[in-house]
Amino acid sequence: MNPVKEVCVESFQETIAAVAAGATRIELCEHLVCGGTTPSYGTIKQVLTKFNVPVMVMIRPRGGDFCYSADEFEIMCQDIEVCKELKATGVVFGLLNKDHSIDVERTAQLVQFAKPMQVTFHKAIDESTDLLLAVSQLKEIGVNRILTSGGKATAIEGSEMLLDMLKIAGNTLKIIVAGKVTWENFDLIRQLIPSSDYHGRRLVEF
Repeated sequence: MNPVKEVCVESFQETIAAVAAGATRIELCEHLVCGGTTPSYGTIKQVLTKFNVPVMVMIRPRGGDFCYSADEFEIMCQDIEVCKELKATGVVFGLLNKDHSIDVERTAQLVQFAKPMQVTFHKAIDESTDLLLAVSQLKEIGVNRILTSGGKATAIEGSEMLLDMLKIAGNTLKIIVAGKVTWENFDLIRQLIPSSDYHGRRLVEF
């Protein structure tokens, strides 16, 4: 089976180009300069209406850290509700405690609230204090996928950790290999880190 090529985009126009170039799943964001924030209602609706590919919508109320206030958490809930109404494939989010451990309680709440949509826990995990413990926790919570570069700047640098994360994830949780994965180095990274899912801004040529 061919691996999923998930391409992160920050506009409707970029979605057109990415799908035409062979993206098999879209992560829809805005403001990728700060790692991505939640796109507008209009952008989400137009992308879901016009394209027949799975679309994962970023749920992130701001740039910066991943420790959210009660008000920010409520914003995330409301944005997830919008995605459910629009019938998005899924949502992408990540919550940490002040000590950089996984915010298990509120992550579990959002996973349940997001159903029946799929959930990806994004690269916030790479800032967590114990990556392997985090994988186990997110697996137990019921997250569908984890987006990670193994705690390093690139997938290649984090390859050993990514292989360990894949072992813990097993068959019930997918590890999306990320971190400077491009159409140019994709074959090399796929050989180095065999996974079902890969993610990148330049994973397809457009």
